[in-house]
Amino acid sequence: MKPHEMARYQTAPDQIDIILNLEPTLFWFQGHFAVQPLLPGVAQLDWVMHYATTLLAPGFRFHSIQNVKFQAPLLPENTVTLTLNWQEARQILTFSFQRHEGDARHTASSGKIRLCR
Repeated sequence: MKPHEMARYQTAPDQIDIILNLEPTLFWFQGHFAVQPLLPGVAQLDWVMHYATTLLAPGFRFHSIQNVKFQAPLLPENTVTLTLNWQEARQILTFSFQRHEGDARHTASSGKIRLCR
């Protein structure tokens, strides 16, 4: 299940920002965890791959994770910006999820994924 997409901005031919609202009813929050639901890393990576291969790198697929950092939890009701940057010559996709806190943005997770045809 994908999150509610609030807006999308193509900031360059190889970069896109997608603003998402993490509704509490998302499948990914069920059972992860009872006291404080949070968005699992596997869901974040699923969304990265979905948007990347749909919008920036059609015809490419997952090859390997170069690195990934989960720095802060993404919680129900959070608004986040997913930024994707595609370097086709190197076949490297970089991503970051930033939580909105008023006018401020704080990185919750980021990484690099190698794609291939």
